[in-house]
Formats: sequence, C-alpha cells, structure tokens
Amino acid sequence: MKPALAAKNATKKIPIIISNTSDAVRSGFVASLAWPGGNITGLTSIGGELVGQRLDLLKEVIPTLSRVGFLWSPTSPTTSFNLKETEAVARSLGVSIQSLEVKDSDEIERAFETASSKRSEALLLDAGGFFAANQNRIIDLALKHRLPASYSNARYVEAGGLLTYGPDRWAQYRRAADYADKILKGAKPADLPVERPQKFELVINLKTAKQIGLIIPPNVLARADKVIR
Repeated sequence: MKPALAAKNATKKIPIIISNTSDAVRSGFVASLAWPGGNITGLTSIGGELVGQRLDLLKEVIPTLSRVGFLWSPTSPTTSFNLKETEAVARSLGVSIQSLEVKDSDEIERAFETASSKRSEALLLDAGGFFAANQNRIIDLALKHRLPASYSNARYVEAGGLLTYGPDRWAQYRRAADYADKILKGAKPADLPVERPQKFELVINLKTAKQIGLIIPPNVLARADKVIR
C-alpha cells in the first residue's frame, strides 16, 4: 500500500493504476468503486471478507481449533474493519480471537510470545505493507512456535508460510495492464470503475505443514490451486 499512497500524494493529475490495494475506498484512494472520481483506478483487494474466509479455512484444517491469534498493525487503515469481520466469523465458528497488536518491528517477537503464552492454536495475519516488510521474520517465528498460520497472499507461502487464500495476484497484474491500455487510448481514470478480484487461489505449503507436525485434511488439499511439496 505504501507505494500507492506515495504515488497518490505525489500527483493529482498523472493517472495511477493500483493492482492489489487493500480496500481502495476505505483506504481513501477512490471515492467509490463505480466512480473513482480522480486520477486513480485499477483493482482492489477485499481484505475483511478474506480474513474471515481464511479463518474458516484454518478451522477446516484444524477442526478442534478454539483460539486464534490475530496479528495486526495500526499502520493499516483497514485493520479495524478486518478485525470486526474476523470476530464475527469467529463467533459463528465457536473460535475466540486473541488480538495481537504490533506497532513496530521490535514488537513482532513479543506478539508471538504472547500468542504462545495465551495458548493460541493458530495465527491469522492481517494484510499490509508492514507485515510484507517483515515477511521472513514472521514466517520464521511461526515455525519456531509451531503455529499454523494463514497469510494474506501467496508470497508468504512461497517463502515458507503454511497457507493462504486470496486473490490471484498475477491475474490482478495482468488485468492492470488492460487498464493501462485503456488509459493510453484516452480513457480517464475517473471513469474506469475499480474492480474487485475475480480469481482466487488456495496455496498450501506441505513442507511447512510437516515441519510443524500438521496434517492437511485431504478434502482441503484437493481444493488447493497450488501445493508446495
């Protein structure tokens, strides 16, 4: 999100195409999805809804799951909404959410220690640039504490995280190229509706599952779009 925000603050005239920004409306990039109204358009993510779905996926993987740590940062403008959505899904699943706020990188390890001391059985990671910048450290700590963790996108899983369910980012990037083509042909960003993701992917890292002693149920594994072995 930080690069998109920097571009937004730098110009009000040059067209800007976003490809995977968390909730473009709540983040303040556009006035609405149908009518962006400025120089920004493209594709947005749907963080809150997906965090709930990723919690549901964790429950499928661990049927006895009852306590989940939700790792979040106040640097993300969508965190409050995401947390509320997650808690609503958690109630329906009979799962308690343990809020783990991380204000800076020095607090990451402490958050994992808190999760362990409060007996969290899994971890749900919110989206955002702060966590992306600390990706490897978070993955290593999840492995160290043997916490099954669900991440916001496939990059984490490719780097050693357990699993994710979210938009196919390569499909998002290809679609962003279509926006560029339209703008180069004269279309105005203000008139091009911002799109929500159309294609999603479930990615599972079986090597990581083995490291933490977790067996992925066959019915979940069968639905995976990509399995890292």
